[in-house]
Amino acid sequence: MLGPCLLFAIVVSSWWGSSEMPKTRFLLHLLSLALLCCLSLLWWGHLLRSHPPQRKGDLEAEMKDDLPLTFDTLLHVQQLRKKTLRSFCSKTAKVTKLPASQQQAAEVLSRIALSTKLAFLYCQVPAIGLESWEWLLEVLEEKADVTLEVPVHQPQQHGLQKRLSEYNLTAMETILRSYTKVLFVRDPFQRLISAYMQGLTDGLTFKEFIQSILNRGPQNASLEWTPLVSLCRPCLIQYDYVMMFGFLKREVHHLMHRMGLPVDVHLPEFTDSQIRSTYSWLSEQLLSELSLKERRQLAHFYRWDFAAFRFSSSLLWDLPSTEGRR
Repeated sequence: MLGPCLLFAIVVSSWWGSSEMPKTRFLLHLLSLALLCCLSLLWWGHLLRSHPPQRKGDLEAEMKDDLPLTFDTLLHVQQLRKKTLRSFCSKTAKVTKLPASQQQAAEVLSRIALSTKLAFLYCQVPAIGLESWEWLLEVLEEKADVTLEVPVHQPQQHGLQKRLSEYNLTAMETILRSYTKVLFVRDPFQRLISAYMQGLTDGLTFKEFIQSILNRGPQNASLEWTPLVSLCRPCLIQYDYVMMFGFLKREVHHLMHRMGLPVDVHLPEFTDSQIRSTYSWLSEQLLSELSLKERRQLAHFYRWDFAAFRFSSSLLWDLPSTEGRR
């Protein structure tokens, strides 16, 4: 970008030191170089606007929609996500050990569902787009082996999965050490929109809905919008995989085959990647209904989720909270 401008400065300085170049000819060179410099600046400005610089540690930027996801790429992305999570846990005073009391441990792990057949557990979070995933796990629990029909049909029964909180303290510790552990995450603002669209608002406008959430605070939040860090205890549970909404279709495919499903199994359809653009547009529309103060309060409400999972494409990302991000 500085090349033409630098050349322009050199020519000007050389002209002032010499009287041999005719002034008319010099002016033509001067105008040409000035035009080239301006065009170069405009082109670079357009490039920076259309391709903003990637933030260091940007997890979502690692995933490209138009590129195939290999297992090696998945492992690389997982390493980045877990590194960010470990850094968050080391800087905060979140629970890192299972409580000694059976009752307290059961309360802390109340959102953890598991499949004993697959030796697998995950955090069950509402409004995060896991319906297809949960259907798949229930089908696997119903069948005598892991060979699935094509396509996967909705199971006849619901609620077949067990909860980790149903086990005694010793069994909890054993399962946490030995099972494959998966955490699904989603932009907090999109979780709020999903809850709002599902009619969980008693006829409130979106602005009124947000005001009611802020007034009640995190301690009294409904499960649909409780911060993920509070629901899933990522500093206590050493998750093996952190799956991000918007990329579930490709990530879950590798995950399930890693866990022993045949490579030719047709997995259920995950629509999160298809609705990402819709949610992006909807997020902008609904965010415009909120005042700057309300946006900052929301950023503070979900400050731990942003620190732990870096939802860098969120409209609340990098928005200073009214109380400061801790």
